[in-house]
Amino acid sequence: MTKAFKGHIALFVAQIIYALNYSIAKGLMPNFVSPVALVFMRILGAGLLFWVLSLFVKTQKVEKKDMKRMALLALFGVVINQLFFIYGLSITTPINSSIIMISNPILVFIFTLFLLKERITLIKLSGLSLAVIGALIILSYRGNFEIGSDTIVGDIMTLINSTSWAIFTVMVKPIMMKYNTATAMRWMFLFGSLYILPIGFTETLHTNWEGFTSHAIFALCFVVIATTFFAYFLNIYGLQELSPNTVSAYIYLQPFFASLFAVMMGQDKLSPTKLLSGILIILGLFLINRKPKKIKA
Repeated sequence: MTKAFKGHIALFVAQIIYALNYSIAKGLMPNFVSPVALVFMRILGAGLLFWVLSLFVKTQKVEKKDMKRMALLALFGVVINQLFFIYGLSITTPINSSIIMISNPILVFIFTLFLLKERITLIKLSGLSLAVIGALIILSYRGNFEIGSDTIVGDIMTLINSTSWAIFTVMVKPIMMKYNTATAMRWMFLFGSLYILPIGFTETLHTNWEGFTSHAIFALCFVVIATTFFAYFLNIYGLQELSPNTVSAYIYLQPFFASLFAVMMGQDKLSPTKLLSGILIILGLFLINRKPKKIKA
């Protein structure tokens, strides 16, 4: 099994976790915990798990200049990303949030042109277009996309989140080529924990822990352990072996998996249109990952 194939498996599993999160964590916020408190617990909880993990796996010494870069990356990939996503989701509609997040691979596509000088081919551009169309088709079943005065703040926050994650995905690539996943993530989440501490500590203390049901406790554990710790680890591992464009494009599998799980649980029905959207997304990912043939001299 090649390293690239392992990277694809990691990204595939990460999207399954994200898709499951929509159903499992539904109702957790704001019924049991506030948006800021949830972000606080996600970052501190995952940060603790990354440091525990570093006790059992080999880590590397980080150079001073790279430590500064990791501190900056933590701001984009851990704090701004999570704060604006959670807060944006709490004051906009799920369908608005899902469709705005489609912008992420497009932003990554643009940033790689300027920051990494990555060569963009017609095949990759076609693959991205197919994936976008497939995601939009399946998201059209979930509701109406409407931007108005009631959702505009949440929509802008979601767009900031998408942009922040795109910047992180592109900028973290050189770091991941130099350090292993455990080394990079433990430091970035440590910096993230320091950033979020003055923002979310007080609000977390005021959380009504006695009002938590067994499902809410399970959902919170899933969000911290699976959606944050495991999903971040898998995404960053995938980024070590694959390009930022490939990693970001996997986001288009999330709405397809979410619909698939809804069908499996009897909450939705499978239709030819949904199957078509899945085929378009998978075909798009295939084209994005297809390497151009070398021309023989």
